[in-house]
Order: sequence, then C-alpha cells, then structure tokens
Amino acid sequence: MTNKQINAAIAEVCGWTGIFEHPEFGLMGVAPETHGCRTAVEEYAHCLNAMHEAEKLLNSDDIFEAYYLALYETTQSTRWPVCATARERAEAFLRTLGKWEEVQG
Repeated sequence: MTNKQINAAIAEVCGWTGIFEHPEFGLMGVAPETHGCRTAVEEYAHCLNAMHEAEKLLNSDDIFEAYYLALYETTQSTRWPVCATARERAEAFLRTLGKWEEVQG
C-alpha cells in the first residue's frame, strides 16, 4: 500500500468520514467528534504521534497482542518492535484489523 492509501485506511478505522483527495492539499476529510469541518487527514505513515492515537483503538488484550505480533513480523529484524517506525506500525495496525492490501503487480 502507498502511504496515501495507508493514511486513508487508518483514518477510516479511526472514524474519519468523507475522505477525498484534494488536488492542492492532499487527503482531506472530517475528523470524528468535530462539527463537520474538513481538514487534512493525519499522516499516520509518517507520524508516531498519529499512530499512538490510532493504537488507542486496540483496546482489548487479544487484539493488542495480535498487533504486537504483527508489529514484530513487520519489522523483520532483531530490534524490538517498540522501536518500529510509524510506517511499520501503520502496516501492522492495518494487518491486525484485516485492512492491509498487498501491492498488485
């Protein structure tokens, strides 16, 4: 998945609505619990802070354990998953929720 696809997919999981590609400003949408104002979608694939907020949705022990295992597999290294980049966290997050799409081609 591209970073743009990742950002849109995680935004949808996080409750964003009306996501679209603005020719000048990139991905835009309506964040949850707002008054309907469109704003730029979070850069989940690049921002650890944004991923931290998304990870809060993994609120059961079982799903968080599955996420941690997916994160470990995604990093594919001997380093600890807690050192994973935002992109690696985003991929593991989407894999855990069954939203990851393999690149075709």
